Amino acid sequence: MKRAFISCAILGLALALGACGTTPEKKTDSAETSQDATLTAKVKSALATDVGARAASNITVEANRGVVRLSGFVDNEEMANRAVAAAKKVAGIQTLKNDLRVKAS
Repeated sequence: MKRAFISCAILGLALALGACGTTPEKKTDSAETSQDATLTAKVKSALATDVGARAASNITVEANRGVVRLSGFVDNEEMANRAVAAAKKVAGIQTLKNDLRVKAS
């Protein structure tokens, strides 16, 4: 009986120490999430100012760790270029991905 107790104690200790060595899942840092939300809002505001609220409402803005992606449909190539130019003016963007599509006539 004493031997079984010692074996269980050693096994429990080994499992506890083994768990300490594992790396926990990386969770999104709340400060990083806040920065992404702020960057998204700034880009949406710049789009509304430079291309108009109606056109901006058709453009989806996604920010993740300084990478901003514009997607959606615009009326013409000029509108797409204006949207990209407006987004480039926003401070904090590390990479800008343009996935805007021109609507078929």
